Amino acid sequence: MEGSVLLALGLTLFAGMATVLGSLIVFVAKKPNLTMLSFGLGLSSGVMVYVSLVELLPGAQEMIGISIGERWGGWIATAAFFGGIGISALIDKLVPEPANPHEAIPLSEMTRAQSECEKGSAGAPSDTGKTSLARVGLLSALAIGIHNFPEGMATFASSLADMSLGFSIAIAVAIHNIPEGIAVAVPIFFATGSRGKAFKYSLISGLAEPVGALLVYLVLMPFINNMVVGLMLAAVGGIMVFISFDELLPTAREYARGHTAIVGVVLGMAVMAFSLLLL
Repeated sequence: MEGSVLLALGLTLFAGMATVLGSLIVFVAKKPNLTMLSFGLGLSSGVMVYVSLVELLPGAQEMIGISIGERWGGWIATAAFFGGIGISALIDKLVPEPANPHEAIPLSEMTRAQSECEKGSAGAPSDTGKTSLARVGLLSALAIGIHNFPEGMATFASSLADMSLGFSIAIAVAIHNIPEGIAVAVPIFFATGSRGKAFKYSLISGLAEPVGALLVYLVLMPFINNMVVGLMLAAVGGIMVFISFDELLPTAREYARGHTAIVGVVLGMAVMAFSLLLL
């Protein structure tokens, strides 16, 4: 059991630290590549929608069905799925709009940062641009951390129940977290000129996932069973679907050129499909 807990914690840490991978874009590029950002967001959306509907929801129905029977298991898992959507909608309502990561950084803001960066040194926009971009980056880091917390709980709990399922969820969450790291790091970098600050705030937002896992381990472990894990899987599936349709796809379209976003969506689904078949 101890080995399973450590492996589950490791998978959750891996998923959370993928946020840092997204932040590394500020170390290799002098300006944000909007086409790649659009593609990455589309890819994340495809991964999350596919794994939610093909893996998480059916897995939740099966686990809950073991506890209370197949028929009621399906009903309760479906209710938890839409409950997850409701949780995300509630978070959206409670988080002030300027801090909401579901609101895309306006394309005009991103291209202005690019232009100012090309004219002078990297990360040296005007005072107005600095204030605006720094606010977006810092508050996005906070809000993304809020969303990462329940994902960490579900990754950890599902890994304890079924390691192959936990691995697939960790992969899906990790891919989703990469563009989130970009969303935090890029505006902070262009506002402050500091790659270190961009990296730090991406790291902090990603650490919310292992913190969620530790909460499950320290507080909820005595209550973990098939029913609880199934409810968490279904709810996180709903959260992922909501984030995909409310955040990732609209933002991908905001920055897209041609069919970049939809190509990312389809490829994300294909990557997740083949990874699940190989597990």
